[in-house]
Amino acid sequence: MIGVDIVVVERIENSLEKYGERFLQRFLSEEEIVLVKNPQTAAGFWAAKEAIAKSLGTGIGSELSFHDIRLSKTEKGAPYFTLPDGIVERFAIQSTSLSIAHDGGFAIAVAAIETR
Repeated sequence: MIGVDIVVVERIENSLEKYGERFLQRFLSEEEIVLVKNPQTAAGFWAAKEAIAKSLGTGIGSELSFHDIRLSKTEKGAPYFTLPDGIVERFAIQSTSLSIAHDGGFAIAVAAIETR
């Protein structure tokens, strides 16, 4: 299953200016916030979580929250994500992949999830 999301970086930047860290806490854990170096990264993380939810066919809501999705980076800086065991089991997830990019004022993410 594939999920894609695109975000205007300026929208995230405006929310950061208005709400500061409270905005980030709405959709990121403390460990994820440490990884955010600029509005482009924050926008990419927002797009990533939306793309992951779309790939599961749930969207963000009662079945899957922003905080259920944990974003990380490999030693080489490649993004990846983890989900709670209960969600992995419910959706029979076998493997996952995530790509995030930003350019021209946009951030885009593509998530691929293989299930049984």
